[in-house]
Amino acid sequence: MPLPTRSAYSGTNAAATVAAPAALTSVVAAGASPTKAEYDALRTDVSNLRTTVDALRTSLRNAGYVA
Repeated sequence: MPLPTRSAYSGTNAAATVAAPAALTSVVAAGASPTKAEYDALRTDVSNLRTTVDALRTSLRNAGYVA
């Protein structure tokens, strides 16, 4: 028995491809309190992940999978 195709599950709609998030730049804090550079790196990572999640949501919305 052949395996079902993607269109059997999703029809002809396909969500647009979304690039993987950027590589993490933050590291574990060296001491009890993070330095400004450590904090800024973590903030950049969170911002990059938010951008990727937003692109995924937009892609799924445009393909009609979510409202």
